[in-house]
Amino acid sequence: MTKITYVEYGGKEHIVDVANGLSVMEGARDNGIPGIEADCGGACACSTCHVYVDDAWVDKLPAKDGMEEDMLDFAYEPDPVKSRLTCQIKVTDALEGLRVQMPEKQI
Repeated sequence: MTKITYVEYGGKEHIVDVANGLSVMEGARDNGIPGIEADCGGACACSTCHVYVDDAWVDKLPAKDGMEEDMLDFAYEPDPVKSRLTCQIKVTDALEGLRVQMPEKQI
């Protein structure tokens, strides 16, 4: 299990243990974290699991692939450096302490 901190737009934090092998999106869904809708269920076919990765984690995550980059074009106020789709981030021990911030809304 890996501890991940999900921060709602208003600042409320949710620190949860997520099983390795799941996506960061699945961790939010399975723990009832508000702010990550995941309308496509993790197929990288929407942008409703968009988050801003904490600055300290940007360079520690695997690079975005082309499909994720394309879907982020549809996200609400994407940041070219910090925006990620949580369905594309697989949880491993290396992500212990990851912090992600939800945008004001998902579109």
